Amino acid sequence: MGENAFIHINQETVDKVDEKMPPQEELQDLADFFKVFGDPTRLKILYVLLCEEMCVYDIANLLGMSQSAISHQLRVLKQMDLVKNRREGKTIFYSLADAHIVTILSQGLDHIEE
Repeated sequence: MGENAFIHINQETVDKVDEKMPPQEELQDLADFFKVFGDPTRLKILYVLLCEEMCVYDIANLLGMSQSAISHQLRVLKQMDLVKNRREGKTIFYSLADAHIVTILSQGLDHIEE
């Protein structure tokens, strides 16, 4: 007997799971979304904004980084819809885009602290 003689595919289970599988494009978007969380600087910025709405200069001062480095990371976070901004005079304030980001950060931290 060949080595595949004892392999049995449960087609019903395979079909059921396949129906629930998101399309490839959505999975790619999800992978790109999670890549953003793979950078410690971006995570620091997100945690700062979890606590308080802030401008670039305050974030840079708090994290001990240059304003241009923080601005670059904020652009990435804004492109991925993780942060939003509002203008007050000449100052732009940043905050988390929505409650989903709070949940993702909180659950991620809970998971690694277990």
